[in-house]
Amino acid sequence: MKHTQTWTDVYGSACASFEGRAGGHRWLVAAPPELAANVPAALEAVDGKGSVQLLVHEGLTPLLSAVRSNDPRGVLVVAAQALASGPAVRLEAQTVEATGDGTDYHEGGEFPAWQGAVPWNGPSGENAAASAVAQAGFPVVVTDAANVQAALEGWMSVTPHGR
Repeated sequence: MKHTQTWTDVYGSACASFEGRAGGHRWLVAAPPELAANVPAALEAVDGKGSVQLLVHEGLTPLLSAVRSNDPRGVLVVAAQALASGPAVRLEAQTVEATGDGTDYHEGGEFPAWQGAVPWNGPSGENAAASAVAQAGFPVVVTDAANVQAALEGWMSVTPHGR
């Protein structure tokens, strides 16, 4: 995929767009800053149709905003460990101070258990980002940073008109 644009959202999150071949779907890849360093290169190596927006975020509010505004086919969450599913999570209310020119925001609440959109026999574990995506009603897959390209291409391959 070709990197086409980079910007910062209202919350101070770094965002980037990648375009593949014509057709396909819109995808969202969400990564915390500490795991995001190699994600752009992995997305540039993806062989697929459609487009991908990368969101490098802290907290769930920027993620939920990106999910709602982009209406992606699915959300690939980058985590320390790839997970197949996870339990419900409860986050205490907090104020997140945005970096740079972003806006501070409040977040917290209860988020449901989730099941990965691509079935595999991996471990189950808590992941607040995946739970938030599930609550918003979107398919989610959780992978580690080293497997972003493989996870996204695999998901595209099992999705009609996806790759």
